[in-house]
Amino acid sequence: MKVGIIGAAGRMGRILMEATLANPDTELAAAVDVPGSSLIGVDAGELLGRQALGVALADDLEKVVRDAEVFIDFTVPEATARHIEVCRAAGTRLVIGTTGLNDEQTASLRAASEDIAICFAPNYSIGVNLCFKLLETAAAVLGDEVDIEVIEAHHRHKIDAPSGTALRMGEVVAQTLGRDLKECAVYGREGRTGERDRRTIGFETIRAGDIVGDHTVMFAAEGERVEITHKASSRMSFGRGAVRAAQWLGGHQRGLFDMQDVLGLTGDSAGWGR
Repeated sequence: MKVGIIGAAGRMGRILMEATLANPDTELAAAVDVPGSSLIGVDAGELLGRQALGVALADDLEKVVRDAEVFIDFTVPEATARHIEVCRAAGTRLVIGTTGLNDEQTASLRAASEDIAICFAPNYSIGVNLCFKLLETAAAVLGDEVDIEVIEAHHRHKIDAPSGTALRMGEVVAQTLGRDLKECAVYGREGRTGERDRRTIGFETIRAGDIVGDHTVMFAAEGERVEITHKASSRMSFGRGAVRAAQWLGGHQRGLFDMQDVLGLTGDSAGWGR
């Protein structure tokens, strides 16, 4: 399958290119970065310290959107919103790992999925997506008898908080318990907060150093607690998962999917509720 990478010159973009090249069933067919970058026109192989691959870094997705069957986008919400419309017009599939999309941007993504196949997930790690299923089970068994806290840590350069993965973990738990996360989420605590409301779901955020991504969901009762934790030590786990999603998406013409679909783990509250 021919794969294109958006944001190719960035740290995650280079990992996505490496993951594409490492997969025997995918071919790097296009690479795009921001207009004005000094690297525009450079061969993708040079960016990776390899021999030339014959794929030059482009400054505009529209110029190369038909060179690949699917593009992978781990950029920023404003850019991703534009990329969705370009891919929709061209009929090109899209794998999106961008987090922090607002309601309007998410609505546009859903609308575009009526015409093209899109995989949209907050985290492409296979381990994290397994954790989503484990969280469903834990929430269903422990129910309203525990206090639930989501703790996440990332590198100092991450620009959104809480992480998309942490929010998705909270959504999975809330949906399983019949709650609305927008109404029950508590983001950090300070001062005289009073006794904890058991029906709330708390979020704590850490930004420090070069932490790739740590997530823990704590189910704490009187006398015991259960913790479901995932720790990422390399971004390549996200890259491999995204390329696997791109390859899987090749079997679909349109629709909105996530990694639960890719891995065959879709349940009532793990996916996007299509």
